[in-house]
Amino acid sequence: MRIADGRAKPSLNAILRSNCYDPIMIDPSTLIESLIKLAQTASDALLVLYEQHETLTVQTKADHSPLTRADLLANDILVTGLNQLTPDIPIISEESYFPKWEERKTWQTYWLLDPLDGTRPFITGSDEFTVNIALIHKHIPIFGLVAPPITQECYYAHNNAGAYKIEASGERKKLHVRPWQAGHTILLTSHGAKEIKIARNFKHLGDYTAKKMSSSWKFCLLAEGKADISPRFGDTSEWDTAAAHCILKEAGGDIFDLKGRPLRYNTKESLLNPHFIALGDVGALKERVFQSDALFGT
Repeated sequence: MRIADGRAKPSLNAILRSNCYDPIMIDPSTLIESLIKLAQTASDALLVLYEQHETLTVQTKADHSPLTRADLLANDILVTGLNQLTPDIPIISEESYFPKWEERKTWQTYWLLDPLDGTRPFITGSDEFTVNIALIHKHIPIFGLVAPPITQECYYAHNNAGAYKIEASGERKKLHVRPWQAGHTILLTSHGAKEIKIARNFKHLGDYTAKKMSSSWKFCLLAEGKADISPRFGDTSEWDTAAAHCILKEAGGDIFDLKGRPLRYNTKESLLNPHFIALGDVGALKERVFQSDALFGT
C-alpha cells in the first residue's frame, strides 16, 4: 500500500518497532483480531482455574496483594503472545519483572498488562475480574482491550478509531457514553469505598445511585453508557486503568486526577496512579465534579 506522496506505507509492526511514530498513522486492524484471540485464550485459561478457585494456593506479594497460579498462567499467555506479535515492543506486566525507571523513562511505546485484574474477586468466586491489555505511546494509552472471562465479552478501542464491545454472540457494537442527567447519576465504586466520602464529594450533583464492583470493568460500563462516574480514592497501579482508560476515552469519557488532569502513564518512578475520577459525559460533568478545591478531602 502507498500513501499520497508515493511512499510505501509502513506496516504496523514496523511503525511500532521504530518506537517513535505518529499514532494517527497506524491502521491497527492487522493486530486487533490477534489481540482479541490472545485475550480469549487467557480468559479461557482463567475460567478453567476459576472452577477450582476454592483450592487455589494464594501467595502474598511484597505489596500485600494476592497472587495465584491463575495470575501467572494468564501472564505467560499474554507475554508469550505479545512477544510473538511485536517482538521489539517492551512489556510491563503486573506479574513480570519490569525495568527500573532509569531504563523505562526512555520508552516511547510499550505494552502494559494486567493479566488478571481482580485477583481478590477471582479467589472469592466473584465474576468481577478481567484480562487487560493496553498499548502506551508517549504516556497515553492508544489501544486498550478489556475482556471479562465470565461473560465472554470483549471491549476494545484504538485512539481516533472509536470504542467497541464484542458480545458473547460475536455481535460488535460501537460504544458511547450516555448524556448525564441531574438526579439520575449512577456511580460505580470499589467495594472498599467509604459511603460517607462518596456522599460528601458527589451530593452536589443531586440524587444518585451508587453501585459497588471490582476491576476496570467499571470504566467499560461508563463507556457503554450504563453509568456516569467512577471515583477511586485509594491506591491503584497504572496497569489497573490503562486499557479501560483508552476504551472510555474513545467512547467520549476520560479519567482525571483530583486536580482535573487526565491520567498519564510512565511519567515517574512509581507506577501507582494518583487518586482519580472516571467520567462518562465529560462535557456535562467535569466542571460540576471539580467545581470546588475543597472536594475530595480525606
